[in-house]
Amino acid sequence: MTAAATRPAVGAATAVEDVGVLLGIWAHPDDEAYASAGLMSLVRAAGNRVVVATATRGEHGTQEPEAWPPHRLAVVREQEMAASLAAVDVQEHHWLGHHDGTVHRVPTDHGVRQIADLIDEVRPDTIVTFGPDGLTGHTDHQTVSRWASLAWRWTGADSRLLHATFTPEFHRRWDAVNTSVGLWMPGAVPPCDPPERLALAIHCDEDLLDRKLAALRGHASQTEHLIARIGVAQYRRWWGTEAFVDGSRRADGDQYSDAA
Repeated sequence: MTAAATRPAVGAATAVEDVGVLLGIWAHPDDEAYASAGLMSLVRAAGNRVVVATATRGEHGTQEPEAWPPHRLAVVREQEMAASLAAVDVQEHHWLGHHDGTVHRVPTDHGVRQIADLIDEVRPDTIVTFGPDGLTGHTDHQTVSRWASLAWRWTGADSRLLHATFTPEFHRRWDAVNTSVGLWMPGAVPPCDPPERLALAIHCDEDLLDRKLAALRGHASQTEHLIARIGVAQYRRWWGTEAFVDGSRRADGDQYSDAA
């Protein structure tokens, strides 16, 4: 094991050894790498299955839309996704087939059924996704969180549900970088959970940081300009801690009270 998993409180924390079969449900290519590449790598190293589902191909993820029209960028991002997942030894991936930036317009029952079918097929022990905040406030992220939580409940809530979050230390240490690169969507209220509230935290050591950096660099169209901007050493450590809270409490709240 090359990273430590914290146990903040008796009965509240999950050890990496207990994650079992892992299903990640995300909105865009690279979401999975930023939020969970370390976790995925450790789960694979433990000999367990990892499956990733992505709602869109991120075809609008460029500041040069004339040079990279959606149909062209989508192909590139498909290739990048395969390269990124290979860096952490993940072979199973599913595209949900929605359009970048419009996930909130998809009928809820359709998105929920897609994920429920995947849960029934994979039978994960643990599901990891965004919290209702969408981590960065992106509407695609928030919608995927809603679908995943409703699908989790609809299929019997048999899996452990984890929501990606940030810690106060992440905000303190990286506030200037986060602001300078425009990490937060307008009006976003990023999550902030202290260590004692976490269900799982992965603190990447040097070896795991190398693997995570390789996964992030697999998404070159999205990451190389950031690496050039803030430097590879700083970029490498930026997301060196992956933090997750118990999503079952939030999934049972008012924000997910509608039936699928």
